[in-house]
Amino acid sequence: RMLTRTPSVVAQVFLLLSIVLVIAIAVIQINQQQVLSPGLKYGIVLDAGSSRTTVYVYEWPAEKENNTGVVSQTFKCNVKGPGISSYESSPGALAKPLDDCLSKVKERIPVHLHKNTSLYLGATAGMRLLRLQNESAANEVLASIQNYFRAQPFEFRGAQIITGPEEGVYGWITANYLMGNFLERNLWRTWVHPYRKETMGALDLGGASTQISFIPEDSEEHFNSTLQVKLYGYSYNVYTHSYQCYGRDEAEKRLLALLLQKSNTSANVDNPCYPQNYNTALTMKYFFGSLCTQSLRPANYYPNQLVNFRGTGDPGLCQEMVSLLFNFTACRDREDCPFNGIHQPKTKGNFVAFSGFYYTINALNLSGHFSLDDFNSSMWFFCSQSWAQLQFMLPKFEEIYARSYCFSANFIYYLLVHGYNFNAETWPQIHFQKEVGNSSIAWSLGYMLSLTNMIPAEGKLIQLPLKPSLFAGLLVFLTATALLCLLFLVYLCIVLHNRKNVPRVEHVFAPQ
Repeated sequence: RMLTRTPSVVAQVFLLLSIVLVIAIAVIQINQQQVLSPGLKYGIVLDAGSSRTTVYVYEWPAEKENNTGVVSQTFKCNVKGPGISSYESSPGALAKPLDDCLSKVKERIPVHLHKNTSLYLGATAGMRLLRLQNESAANEVLASIQNYFRAQPFEFRGAQIITGPEEGVYGWITANYLMGNFLERNLWRTWVHPYRKETMGALDLGGASTQISFIPEDSEEHFNSTLQVKLYGYSYNVYTHSYQCYGRDEAEKRLLALLLQKSNTSANVDNPCYPQNYNTALTMKYFFGSLCTQSLRPANYYPNQLVNFRGTGDPGLCQEMVSLLFNFTACRDREDCPFNGIHQPKTKGNFVAFSGFYYTINALNLSGHFSLDDFNSSMWFFCSQSWAQLQFMLPKFEEIYARSYCFSANFIYYLLVHGYNFNAETWPQIHFQKEVGNSSIAWSLGYMLSLTNMIPAEGKLIQLPLKPSLFAGLLVFLTATALLCLLFLVYLCIVLHNRKNVPRVEHVFAPQ
């Protein structure tokens, strides 16, 4: 009997231990998960464009995915006033408009995380132009911004002027990231790389430059004009080009300069792209003050002299004038060279067109994707309206934008059809979009994503909770041990029960 009692006690102890351990491990794993989550990290990016500055706040889990954070936009604030390049003569005046947005940002990010939150400022084509025109003025603007941000509670990582290709590639990263072309959640709610998912091209129209970025059919062939991007453990060869002076505002300044050049008088200049019955007086400095129009400047240039522009609302003539902004002869009919002598591989796949593209399409009462014929008829109809009629047609009426939508639409038509070679067949592959979910499609998110590659993932705060594989392994082992002990105890019970019955039987048949 002692022989059966010892294994029985051992089995019972193992069974109890296994059950206690399974419960303990499960409780620790569940309770400690909250403590252990390294929490969120934040990043702030200021997109200092030519016409305005936008502040974006991004957050991502401190545990990262293949070296790149899973980032989402949590807040956006438009800084009042013009872009930073407009402060060349008074860089000190930048602080006041920034204060308003920064105080809102401070409320959005938990105070204890302020000092660990990186803040970056990226300036685009407006500052690129200012630096070419007046380097010391550009440096003073950046120095003023740096002084301002060093006094803020955040970890300031510098204000820099990003290049055109960088702006293009960061925009491409943002668009594809938001469309889920780099990461998607699988059935188990974990992030995985999507199987054979095609990336989208990106078309960005700013105030001073425009960018096109996509993965060409054969990126090896176009090796010189592609940039290599590495995200989530995968490499992409992206073709990108930025056209300086082909942003919406700079292109319009070039149009005004051409109209004045072709006119006999500066007293009244007809503008076929302005609505009928619209009149405005602009200083020569307004359109000749830019580096983009310097070559068109007249000999008798007086910055403060006023020029009267009179809208004639003539879509046909507007289109004719807009075509003069593009140099189609530089390419000498080479297929891989649409305009200005710039090499570009054939466009491929779907594209997302954002920023200025989206706002113009929205003004024409179009949305998403539509045919080239629909676009042309909407543009023609819009451009034929008088100034008085426009006030009832636009969802949001602001003079400076309203007067220019007809020009913008014609410019977009020329850029996409004659510049990038989209046609009636490929036009529906362009999706005009401003945001995905709550996140804006802008280069700043791509910038943040690239920069999170350099931010190390935080380690676990407490080492108690187990890795999922170890946790599962232990559960299986302990459950198996408990089951084996249980089976052993049942077996012992049966053996004991049988033994109790055996002596009686022997007694009956025992010889006298």
